[in-house]
Amino acid sequence: MQTDLSRRQFLQSAVLFTVGLGAQMLKIPVNLQGGTTSELELRGAIRDVHDPVIIQAEDAFYLFCTGDGIPIRKSTDLLIWSRPFPPLVFAELPAWASERIPGATNIWAPDISYYNGKYHLYYSVSTFGSNRSVIGLATNTTLNFQAGGYQWVDEGLVIESTGVENYNCIDPNIILDADGIPWLAFGSFWSGLKMRRLDYETGKPSSEDETLYDLVTRPVRDNPVEAPFIIRRGDFYYLFASYDFCCRGVESTYYVVVGRSETITGPYVDRDGVSMLQGGGTQITFPTNRWRGPGHCAVLQTDDADYIVYHAYDAQMGGTPTLRIDQLTWDADGWPLIGVPVP
Repeated sequence: MQTDLSRRQFLQSAVLFTVGLGAQMLKIPVNLQGGTTSELELRGAIRDVHDPVIIQAEDAFYLFCTGDGIPIRKSTDLLIWSRPFPPLVFAELPAWASERIPGATNIWAPDISYYNGKYHLYYSVSTFGSNRSVIGLATNTTLNFQAGGYQWVDEGLVIESTGVENYNCIDPNIILDADGIPWLAFGSFWSGLKMRRLDYETGKPSSEDETLYDLVTRPVRDNPVEAPFIIRRGDFYYLFASYDFCCRGVESTYYVVVGRSETITGPYVDRDGVSMLQGGGTQITFPTNRWRGPGHCAVLQTDDADYIVYHAYDAQMGGTPTLRIDQLTWDADGWPLIGVPVP
């Protein structure tokens, strides 16, 4: 993560605003706003959100993001967000992570998924500018804190980079392939984005396939790429990634690109057929005068619509990282975009 500020430093410098339904009762917005933009009008606890991911689970939508203990937000409609109680996954940094990563103080870029009867929350711990990093795992049988059995169980280390390897074990994302096999995508700068197959039972690296697959790299200085997020739609896997630099407030140059592949391990190519292993990627998010550096996305797939979830820095609020959600649409060739569909 080679940027001017660490994620923790940036979040601490930002302005902080504080502001049981059944799943079948959730009201999901599906209409485009204004005809030319797909932006949802969000309210509530949407400030101080960095590296967000959202899952629709049981009674609501749940959001997890970078911060002390992994902050949680909750919404019943994707529009109004609040902080539940307890507001964090962990009361403190797991001891095993503190031992492996001296100087680490908080947790970065969580990813939430559900398989094998449990919610799997993957998270990363590192320090600014270092690839001495770890990815850990916490599990829970429910995300509804009012339900019986709500308890996060830390499962410990999943994968690590010791500083010797030319890759960085942060920014995890889990995707289940067409056969239900979980795969871990991860990476930031260094030699780019990687992938490992996981074991379905343990949620940790599989002994059946120990290959470290290359997903994305850029032939530019510092190789500024991170935050993979993969979904399966139709005959393709779509890989979203963030290019350039976050964490610089209104000077952030972050943006999201996408490529696709018929196989989960790639190669992924963009709309023009350029491989993401050669710097390809079709741009999805774009900055505006107000919203700078829109990046580090997740994609929420629902029965009604698909949404891209990300943070951007609000120039009207001193560059505060803020939750953004847009509806994804798909053109006739099967490529995603933000806005109305291509005729």
